[in-house]
Amino acid sequence: MRGPMAGVLLNESQNTCPHGISAVIPVFRSAATIELLVERVSAALEKTGEPFEVILVDDGSPDRSWDTISRLSRSHPWLRGINLMRNYGQHNALLCGVRAATYDKIVTLDDDLQYDPKELPTLLARLDEGYDVVYGKERERHHSMGHNLGAALLKLGLSVALGAEVARIVSPYRVFRTYLRETFKDNRSPWVILDVFLCWGTTKFGSVEVEHHERSDREKTRYTSAKRISMAFDLITGFSTLPLKVASFVGFFFTLFGIGLLAYVLGVYFLIGSTVPGWVFLASTISIFSGAQLFALGIVGEYLARMFTRIMERPPYAVAEEINRRDSPAAIRDRETAT
Repeated sequence: MRGPMAGVLLNESQNTCPHGISAVIPVFRSAATIELLVERVSAALEKTGEPFEVILVDDGSPDRSWDTISRLSRSHPWLRGINLMRNYGQHNALLCGVRAATYDKIVTLDDDLQYDPKELPTLLARLDEGYDVVYGKERERHHSMGHNLGAALLKLGLSVALGAEVARIVSPYRVFRTYLRETFKDNRSPWVILDVFLCWGTTKFGSVEVEHHERSDREKTRYTSAKRISMAFDLITGFSTLPLKVASFVGFFFTLFGIGLLAYVLGVYFLIGSTVPGWVFLASTISIFSGAQLFALGIVGEYLARMFTRIMERPPYAVAEEINRRDSPAAIRDRETAT
């Protein structure tokens, strides 16, 4: 077996993480809301009665987000901070936090509080019903028409990469079992879509309906319609061979079309004794065939570009600084002293 799952024996008994919850939150330009976010997430996790940690991954914020995370970490020992060297993107920051998680369950949510953290116990309870991944599916979305159009195209890309059933419930508000990260622990591609990675390890997906609030700060929106369309394209070409199959089909179709045209021209010549008139007919035929060839070459070129980038082994993220790292010498010494 080849690919991301090659050589991976994945089952729950392999999970060596201690019982508890790791909340992973990518942060970007959120200095004004981080404190409220931490307060609400910790309040929700305390209700579960399980050990927990909150991992804030600063994705190259240009504001004072990292300073705020550093300040909060001094008064909250369960709060961990990871500062990336630059902006890598939401899913890359998520991957960093997921790999750093300590406990056997991972929660992910955005930093804009559109998804209310108070619903975390509901998602976790659903996970205990035998699922490996549970998404919070919005009862009602509060977005503009352009944003919804971009989201629809993104869902289309997810349908190609994940399947229609899973794509229908995917959202940034998710809970999953930590042992699923074994399926992508060695992945070094700069193109990161966490939901695709999770599909490599399980088919047990569930969802619960949650409230989706209107964004309080519209200027800090990261996922514009253009970015969603770009992400949909990345999903289709980066995690599926469908475009290559479409290019093959287009080539086959126009080959048959060309044979049909040749048969038509020869039929007119031998049966009627004349040639097919008009340079427009010839020009349109050439345009059709050249367009089909360029389309196929473009698809192949996109895949070659992705192969080239992966050969360079450009990392999906790079960490500049960590706070309250659990495997640091100081943290290990403190745990040994406590026991």
